[in-house]
Amino acid sequence: MVRIRLKRGGAKNNPCYRVVVTDGRNRRDGRFIEEIGYYNPLQKVDGLSVNLDRARYWLGVGAKPSETVGSFLKKLLKEAPAAA
Repeated sequence: MVRIRLKRGGAKNNPCYRVVVTDGRNRRDGRFIEEIGYYNPLQKVDGLSVNLDRARYWLGVGAKPSETVGSFLKKLLKEAPAAA
């Protein structure tokens, strides 16, 4: 099953994450199909960026987001205008 989830990076006590599309059987920080964004929890402004076109594509072909990424996408898709 294809999943959209976070891949951890950064140093100890200084996390940053990439939003990636991966096979659900792969490790958290393992192989991925495509990187579609990033999330920096320590940055209050502009700490989240996701390519919504690619996210919509992957959701359309059956990818399941993790709980955290799902809440991010729900918020971002609500704010963004619908694609024509």
